[in-house]
Amino acid sequence: MFNEDDTNSEIQAVKKAMRKNKNLRMHKRYMVILRHLKGYKNNEIAEMEFLCGHTVGKYISNYEKYGLDGLTLGHSTGAPRLLNSEQEKAIVETITNNTPDQVGFADRKNWTIELIRQWVIRTFDVILSHRGMAEVLYRLNLSYTRPTYVLKNADLIKQEKFKEDFNVLKKMP
Repeated sequence: MFNEDDTNSEIQAVKKAMRKNKNLRMHKRYMVILRHLKGYKNNEIAEMEFLCGHTVGKYISNYEKYGLDGLTLGHSTGAPRLLNSEQEKAIVETITNNTPDQVGFADRKNWTIELIRQWVIRTFDVILSHRGMAEVLYRLNLSYTRPTYVLKNADLIKQEKFKEDFNVLKKMP
């Protein structure tokens, strides 16, 4: 096992690293090692730190192989993407060059996240949540605004007269 002096110096090194640390995940790893050095069993440490025994064993193994450097956090890549790059290019191409009614959504002139999501489901058989589709659009640098409507039969002369009258009314005390 460990020599008493080695254990004390290792405990001091872990405590020093804990004081410098500001990351909660690293703190948990240091706590695992600290408890290991104090003689706790892996399953006891797992219960104390709310971790599975495999994770505790992995932290200890990495510490024994590489020291405190073995505990450093790696980069989390996240979940794999549901759409590949060709599919994403097809989304951009379709949205920028077509209206929804041109690709099968009758009587729809403007794209919404939900319409894009439905198109992706029909075209690629990939189901994304509303928020997931919004993230894809953000990643593709696509943004949207709500369309403003202009009345088809509006009388431009009456509108201009109203604006002038309204400005006069605004200026009155």
